[in-house]
Amino acid sequence: MTSSLPTSKMANAIRALAMDAVQKANSGHPGMPMGMAEIAVALWAKHYRHNPANPHWIDRDRFVVSNGHGSMLHYALLHLTGYDLPMEEIKNFRQLHSKTAGHPEVHITPGVETTTGPLGQGITNAVGMALAERLLAAEFNKPGFDVVNHHTYVFLGDGCLMEGISHEACSFAGALRLNKLIALYDDNGISIDGHVEGWFIDDTPKRFEAYNWNVIRNVDGHDVAAVEAAIAAAKKSDKPTLICCKTVIGKGSPNKAGTHDVHGAALGDKEIAATREAIGWPHAPFEIPADVYGAWDAKASGQKLEGEWDALFKAYSERFPQEAGELLRRMKGELPGNFNDVVDAYIKTCVEKKETIATRKASQNAIQALAPSLPEFLGGSADLTGSNLTNWKECVAVRADKAGNHINYGVREFGMSAIMNGITLHGGYIPFGGTFLTFSDYSRNAIRMAALMKVRSIFVFTHDSIGLGEDGPTHQSVEHVSSLRLIPNLENWRPCDTVESAIAWKHAVARRHGPTTLIFSRQNLPYVERTPEQVVAINRGGYVLRDAEGAKAILLATGSEVELALKSADELAKQGIPVRVVSMPSTDLFDRQDAAYKASVLPKGLPRVAIEAGVTDFWYKYVGLEGAVVGIDTFGESAPAGVLFKHFGFTTDNVVAKVKSVLA
Repeated sequence: MTSSLPTSKMANAIRALAMDAVQKANSGHPGMPMGMAEIAVALWAKHYRHNPANPHWIDRDRFVVSNGHGSMLHYALLHLTGYDLPMEEIKNFRQLHSKTAGHPEVHITPGVETTTGPLGQGITNAVGMALAERLLAAEFNKPGFDVVNHHTYVFLGDGCLMEGISHEACSFAGALRLNKLIALYDDNGISIDGHVEGWFIDDTPKRFEAYNWNVIRNVDGHDVAAVEAAIAAAKKSDKPTLICCKTVIGKGSPNKAGTHDVHGAALGDKEIAATREAIGWPHAPFEIPADVYGAWDAKASGQKLEGEWDALFKAYSERFPQEAGELLRRMKGELPGNFNDVVDAYIKTCVEKKETIATRKASQNAIQALAPSLPEFLGGSADLTGSNLTNWKECVAVRADKAGNHINYGVREFGMSAIMNGITLHGGYIPFGGTFLTFSDYSRNAIRMAALMKVRSIFVFTHDSIGLGEDGPTHQSVEHVSSLRLIPNLENWRPCDTVESAIAWKHAVARRHGPTTLIFSRQNLPYVERTPEQVVAINRGGYVLRDAEGAKAILLATGSEVELALKSADELAKQGIPVRVVSMPSTDLFDRQDAAYKASVLPKGLPRVAIEAGVTDFWYKYVGLEGAVVGIDTFGESAPAGVLFKHFGFTTDNVVAKVKSVLA
């Protein structure tokens, strides 16, 4: 967009909308939008390639507000440039069912690329977006046809840089030289508690230079031309760039600018009136003059940009029809047409082989079987590839100078998980990354954000219980599976053998609107015989694995404890106590089944005993207060796995005793 309107007036429109919306809601953060207004003008009016009429244009630039509390900056930009975000939505800021939530939310507000607010995760999502762009460009671009060619821009503040995840993500981005990632740092020296020099004294430019970033120092964040020039220079770099913009938080507010008072509270009517006078904005609240709308309007320029790309892609499609079709399919998130046939054939192979192996190995076998038919697979591990087994024979490691489909994330569990979310949001790939289950704690908020955003990230967690053995309680998961089950819209699988593992992978890949955790054992688990009908029933999350005429009780189990349930059922049968065995690899999926099916698996009136090598509380929702659970409500110990299972009561004798106790 081009305009003769003074950039100061364009910036002041952002300030006015931000302070008015926060005041009307009596809630929000006016300081960041007012302080970054000129930076926003420099980027969005001069460099940002987008089309308000099509927020999903494949080759648009991506824009992430990592300091998501400043959401009104983003909403103002979307409204002013012509997205489907009318003034009524600006007036409904932070109100129920509005498109202008307290923090930006993807899939809610057109033009928002990711949900931000938990500081540090936005910049990390952006690293994933930039990485996806790099890899897609390497895979699909041809000489003269750069059909994937866009930048990822990030606004971030002191809070993002204090969060540990920013260190994980930014050092990783530097190692891979993601040069189309450009971050604009709102260096205002203020956080909620006040001036940051008492708790944040990092030399941020040196830190990012050490990460192998291009750093542009000491840019006046209120000088549009200076910021614009810095962005232009950044686009020429062969490294990711941090532009350090010196700003005043709440710029324009005569009495509160530069203080933490303007960070997270409405200015108040008197200060807003004073601000209007100070910045020369005589207009009523939520009133934007026509010339300001005209200067900001990006609809025509956006249509032109996308039209030029459409012409390029049409020519590309004529020259490279297979690649063009594949790129479109993957960016839509659609699976190959033969996916179900491939995965079903592999499940049949698992049934025929009857292998007794660790489910982490069963997972790797599933990856190996699916990868040739899923070019969008993008695997990885947080420095545990040889343990998580998230690689496959043909995979190629991603490096700064080499594209590939397997990522060595290093010891960055949280960073890995949030980068995966960014990759998924960008489109074109289905990422999965592995670590030990106990380290899901490091990843937890990124897993939660994946569930909140309904994205197809696949989190692979191995070494799932005290079965880890000698590494001891620091590495032995106890509470983790149950705690992950508490996250809404997260589908968790803890399979017991090769067949359940294959079906778990099938569901994870096919699930378009939510993330999945796949939870696997370190130790070998026996193959379980099933009828064809039982194999199909696995797809319902829980099913009757073995029944008994006149069953007097039900044993429920997951993962490695299914074997114990079957052995216990044998012993109980010898003692004249027939029991039903239910395998429940995904309680989340089982809970979504209809009432009739659930009742057929867990009929009322039959006493129940659950068996899982983890905390017991979760299982009372299935066994009832009158039922029993064989679990572990302490931390583990360091010893061989077999010794530990016996020590903690995962024995046939204990299960038999529990069943008898509920029948007494």
